[in-house]
Amino acid sequence: MTIADLKSQNLLLFECISGSRAYGTGLPDSDTDIKGVFVLPRAQFYGLDYVEQVSSEKNDEVYYELRRFAELLYKNNPGILEMLASPTECILYCHPLFEPFLQTNFLSRLCKETFAGFAFAQIKKARGLNKKINIPMPPVRKTPLDFCYVAEKQGAVPLLHWLGEKGWHQSQCGLVAVPNMRDLYGLYYDSTANLGFSGIVKKETANAVALSSIPKDMERATLMSFNKDAYSMHCRDYRAYQDWQENRNEARYCNTLEHGKNYDAKNMMHTMRLLDTAAEILEHGALLVRRPNREELLAIRRGGWDYDALMAMAEEKLARIEQVYPQTQLPEQPDKALIERMMVTAREKFYQVL
Repeated sequence: MTIADLKSQNLLLFECISGSRAYGTGLPDSDTDIKGVFVLPRAQFYGLDYVEQVSSEKNDEVYYELRRFAELLYKNNPGILEMLASPTECILYCHPLFEPFLQTNFLSRLCKETFAGFAFAQIKKARGLNKKINIPMPPVRKTPLDFCYVAEKQGAVPLLHWLGEKGWHQSQCGLVAVPNMRDLYGLYYDSTANLGFSGIVKKETANAVALSSIPKDMERATLMSFNKDAYSMHCRDYRAYQDWQENRNEARYCNTLEHGKNYDAKNMMHTMRLLDTAAEILEHGALLVRRPNREELLAIRRGGWDYDALMAMAEEKLARIEQVYPQTQLPEQPDKALIERMMVTAREKFYQVL
């Protein structure tokens, strides 16, 4: 089923402009996002081929089947609630059977998590991006050798530094685990290179240190520790950084570098919008889609705020949400029975019309 099918078969209940053009933060080159609600033909709904959503290739047009719409409404999904609060000029079509959904208040305390919770996740994402830009990973992954240290006096020095001072090669070293001491090894050195030691690592791509058979009468050169936890963390961070570099949105990344504030400006604009919306819902019991602080939001999108100042602003907004939440008059969750009745009534009457 396609969007064209929904319209040619007169299956639409509702259609509206959403996203930045509904918020009032759209720019001349912004996409026009469309969302809507439809009803499947009776035979298909009662059959085995239920379709819960129909989207365009770019996913900028999304239509939800009535049951899926009701499920998301019960969960206080932000996008669904915003549809119901669409500015009048953004409503492209509204079937008479859908009007009761527009006139009923479905807001609940769940909005704290659905709006502010998502925004908090975006803040963490922004902090991660800031870290990736300002503290980039080296082009080559480190090896276990970079996380090995040898005892020296009352402290420890990096293994590679210690070997360099002695003119020793890691391939001629042999390790023996020290019993009952996690990741601590006795280090031995074969200056003849004839004893067959495995080296500290057997090859450059190894992820662990190697053990060797050591002659009983051989004198230990030193004690060496391998910080395995730090090495594992480095490998995870390195892998995540490489994935980010490979999959990042290049246009948005270039914009981030261009405005020089080292955060995803568009993401942070929507984060602030979500935080403001969450506080308003909890405090006033109303959802305002068209934002009154358009210029402030667009300034954030242009990179008009320093990263630290923006994070401080976000923390203030989160604190406000925590402050108003205990006093909100909203119910714990939407009225499930009401949503079900409205969904069933709309579907039955729609099929009668068809």
